[in-house]
Amino acid sequence: MAVVNRIAEYGADMTAWRQALHRAPELGFECHKTARYLIARLRAFGVDEVHDRIATSGVVALIRGGGPGPVIGLRADMDALPIVEETGVAYASETEGVMHACGHDGHMVMLLGAARYLAETRNFAGTVAIIFQPAEEHGGGAQVMCDEGLMERFGIEHVYALHNAPGIAEGHFLTTRGPIMAAVDTFHIHIKGRGGHAAMPHETADPIMAAVGIAQALQTIVSRNHIATDELVLSVTQIHTGTADNVVPDTAYICGTVRSFDPAVQAMVMRRMEQIVAGQAASFDVMAELDYEKGYPPTVNTADEVALAARAASDVVGDRAVDTASGRQMGAEDFAYMLQARPGAYLFLGQGEGAGLHHPAYDFNDRIAPIGASFFARLVEQAQPL
Repeated sequence: MAVVNRIAEYGADMTAWRQALHRAPELGFECHKTARYLIARLRAFGVDEVHDRIATSGVVALIRGGGPGPVIGLRADMDALPIVEETGVAYASETEGVMHACGHDGHMVMLLGAARYLAETRNFAGTVAIIFQPAEEHGGGAQVMCDEGLMERFGIEHVYALHNAPGIAEGHFLTTRGPIMAAVDTFHIHIKGRGGHAAMPHETADPIMAAVGIAQALQTIVSRNHIATDELVLSVTQIHTGTADNVVPDTAYICGTVRSFDPAVQAMVMRRMEQIVAGQAASFDVMAELDYEKGYPPTVNTADEVALAARAASDVVGDRAVDTASGRQMGAEDFAYMLQARPGAYLFLGQGEGAGLHHPAYDFNDRIAPIGASFFARLVEQAQPL
């Protein structure tokens, strides 16, 4: 493994930064304390410019290289999750009900490590835009940053991001050309029936039976309306109704998620859901309304940028630890908006065994921070050589 020697030298500093960020997690767009911490480190490193309050609390730092050239963007997400931490570590979250359960603390530190090295060495052409983005988990901070002119304001021509991956061998990189993560949509179905005594169901219009019928019928979209070789997930994740054993309620509520890659598939799902909800409601003599919310689009890597990223990763961990045909995942990522705006690549970095993402016992593996920072550094030097 060829971790950059200079980055390895301040590995202990990176661990300290990560643990400090882990203690003080913030949600959504309101990552102000996090931004102040990052800005203090960046200014201490001697970056050329720091711009803040982008998408409320986002930060962009510019580092100019040793000669003229393009601008490359490197992005890390900042926000945490509304989860009660169960790690038991000494540096556990000090914010009740909030924790870095997805490793964004580690992502920020990998980018800080790369920024420190690049600001010291300047062994590249052009400029690096170090992007710290809020509201990845909820809110689409990447879209907001792009809507506020991120790419145009800083002249970014290509952009890259990295995410840790529990359960993947420590130090192994995974990526793929084309779509790597799915679009994510959310649906809400509100059912209005006519409640009454459970001993006299003939006098009611039972929303529970309608909810069960709708939930079951929705599963036929994947099994009967969609080509089995294409990726599609439709999951009902919530059904809420009723308050007592002897009462048929007036209402029921269904919620769930849809994951897809093809806009035509997404449109088919929306059309069939409308038909199923309306048809099932009529058959049970209730009223039902579908509220379908389109979320993050698919995350789509561009081939040339995947090749560049793979070469940089191989330089750090070796060819055998880099998989450029890892396949698609059904999770979603708002870095998709940045990849819609500019060519780029999204990669996963294995962090070994341990609790999975979004689990209360999850903790970022500090051993992979120098690997990720070295990847970003080598990527810049190889993509924009002097």
